[in-house]
Amino acid sequence: MWDKLEDIERRFNALTDKMSDPSVAGNATEFQKVAKERAQLEPVVEGWKTLRTLREGIEENRALIAEESDAELIELAREELAEQEARLPELEAEVQILLLPKDPNDSKNVILEVRAGAGGEEAALFAGDLLRMYLRYGERRRWKVELMSKSDSERGGIKEAVLRLEGQEVFADMKYESGVHRVQRVPETESQGRIHTSAASVAVLPEADEVEVKIDPKELRIDVFRASGPGGQSVNTTDSAVRIVHLPTGITVSMQDEKSQHKNKAKAMTVLRSRLLEAEERKAAEERSEVRRGQVGSGDRSDKIRTYNFPQDRLTDHRIGLTVHNLPGILAGNLEDVVMALRTHFQTEALKAGGMA
Repeated sequence: MWDKLEDIERRFNALTDKMSDPSVAGNATEFQKVAKERAQLEPVVEGWKTLRTLREGIEENRALIAEESDAELIELAREELAEQEARLPELEAEVQILLLPKDPNDSKNVILEVRAGAGGEEAALFAGDLLRMYLRYGERRRWKVELMSKSDSERGGIKEAVLRLEGQEVFADMKYESGVHRVQRVPETESQGRIHTSAASVAVLPEADEVEVKIDPKELRIDVFRASGPGGQSVNTTDSAVRIVHLPTGITVSMQDEKSQHKNKAKAMTVLRSRLLEAEERKAAEERSEVRRGQVGSGDRSDKIRTYNFPQDRLTDHRIGLTVHNLPGILAGNLEDVVMALRTHFQTEALKAGGMA
């Protein structure tokens, strides 16, 4: 590990020098490329510098204890050494995590889709709760949040919705939200006080651009139609809604929230590219080893990942055995503890599996 860290530091210093080179500084494309690579290496280099300083301090205190005759200095050195040695394993683990192979999608923005599942209107209400939770979490993280489309149900829930989240490391934070979310609670319409179970599915897709996913226009069928609201009533007097079908895969995207047909088409294409990228990556993941799939999760949306139990005020994430309370706070967007627990767990599992770069 030490040799690799020294190599990374040398590369980081070379990139720093390169950014000062007039031939690079004057070329916006090249400068951006160099700056991006340097920024990716910077956390590793800073962690390595801190670790190296700590290791040097440990050696200095050990030498002082062995050579010094002043009892007071020896005692001070021993106290400091104990603190340093206690900190060392934690810092080494942090640096090892920084060395793990990066998911190339971690820095991307996200297309997040929420759909009501089994459970009728109660499932639609729960899907609406999840949508608001992600909207508020995005706002807490100071991400740019855009509600791209939403199909309302009859009683205030949602049939489905599509969000776009833009910011730093959005996919890295949100990717573990993909899957089936289950709720257990007494519906407002339940006169007998019985607990009902219903579900909603969440898909988190890394946003794809045109360079990553090339789409042949000949492979698309584009239909325009009049937008409609809950119950089928017309909410638009022009044919502004757009449905795009990708013929080779059968993937279909509809957008109707904008009054402009062109805006709806642009949004639909954004979602289509992200779904196609996800399909390609899922196919590639299925071809990898069983060990690798175990590290990152199957990504299968049929997997039940989490239960929200309202009578017991409890959230349980079944993948990592996490249990936390305060459902009102969580649904208000306080997801930080859950997200961090998931990231830490899967990083630790990758380290155990020898996934260090």
